[in-house]
Amino acid sequence: MTEYIDPKEFGLPSRTVVEKIAADTLAIVIDRKSRIIMADGRKIVEKAGKIRQGKPGVRIILKSSAPVCGKTSIFLSEHGIDVQEF
Repeated sequence: MTEYIDPKEFGLPSRTVVEKIAADTLAIVIDRKSRIIMADGRKIVEKAGKIRQGKPGVRIILKSSAPVCGKTSIFLSEHGIDVQEF
């Protein structure tokens, strides 16, 4: 069973999809076909920061149906965000 969290709880735009994976893990879900590039990566890190302010100590991952640019993948991992493709 997938549990979604209201993004407004963290001050995020309503179109942002936040999924609860485990008690200490949340995922930002991006379901699209176009590649995740650095501009997207910066926005994801910004959103992750807002989530961490609301829930300190939570682990954040990116669930994406789109391929992630190599440079962006490294950037996200440097900011503690793991990438999981579905």
